[in-house]
Amino acid sequence: MQKRALVIIDIQNDITKNYKDVIRNINNAIDWAVATNTHVVYIRHENVSDGTRTFKHGTQGAEFVPDLKIVSDHVFTKYKGNVLSSETFADFIKAHEIREFYLAGADAVACVKSTCYNMCKAQFDVTVLSDCITSYDKRKLDEMLHYYASQGSSIISSQELVMPENLDTQSASE
Repeated sequence: MQKRALVIIDIQNDITKNYKDVIRNINNAIDWAVATNTHVVYIRHENVSDGTRTFKHGTQGAEFVPDLKIVSDHVFTKYKGNVLSSETFADFIKAHEIREFYLAGADAVACVKSTCYNMCKAQFDVTVLSDCITSYDKRKLDEMLHYYASQGSSIISSQELVMPENLDTQSASE
């Protein structure tokens, strides 16, 4: 396996229905990850606060959306926006010496933003897949892409990721 991971963040039933605009691209990125021996990691958000109604443990809303392609059992739960706040995820990336991350998912102005910021701050190599993120407020997406880049993240589309020359190059490099 490569020392990199495609991280799918919070594509759950309680997330914005705007995920339908990007699910095909996310699934294509998952296919790329499988073809290049890249870890595919799924992040599930759960709210533990009494005052919240969404992402509650054991509810249908906390489950992954049915059209998300599941290809691994690398599923980690977080209770804060930042993926690195999940100790089991942090242990997984340490054990597998993963330093390179491709981010997809939601919400672009919350959990993806926090994850991108904290991964860049920790000096990981971070690439946000521009057509694999979404938000409740899609008008904020361009602003978020500029923000991610300002933090040190690369920005590419899933189409760029899955280009044949990238498949050959990336699957051969270890």
